[in-house]
Amino acid sequence: MAKNILICDDAAFMRMMIKDILTKNGYNVVGEAENGVKAIEAYSDCNPDLVLMDITMPEMDGIGALKGIKEKDPNASVIMCSAMGQQAMVIEAIQSGAKDFIVKPFQAERVLEAVKKVIG
Repeated sequence: MAKNILICDDAAFMRMMIKDILTKNGYNVVGEAENGVKAIEAYSDCNPDLVLMDITMPEMDGIGALKGIKEKDPNASVIMCSAMGQQAMVIEAIQSGAKDFIVKPFQAERVLEAVKKVIG
């Protein structure tokens, strides 16, 4: 059975790239969001098995969205994505409940490795 994934990134090309990697490998992308506020709404609407969340987004960043999602569902599985050199944010994301962290620019193998580790 395909696992359902929600992609949250403010860059449409990044969402498209991640969606392509996931769908080619048997995952089902059930929703997309371009900011943290919409990510929380989409999580409630889509009920995904996993969220791939960018940290730097307008309106509400990924850390805020992660906390909002974890408030609604303490068992939510979230993998954070962000650019190099944001170690403090990585630590905050993990402390806030993220299951893994992918550094951009990333390789398809790294995305799949993280997804498999978290949801199989």
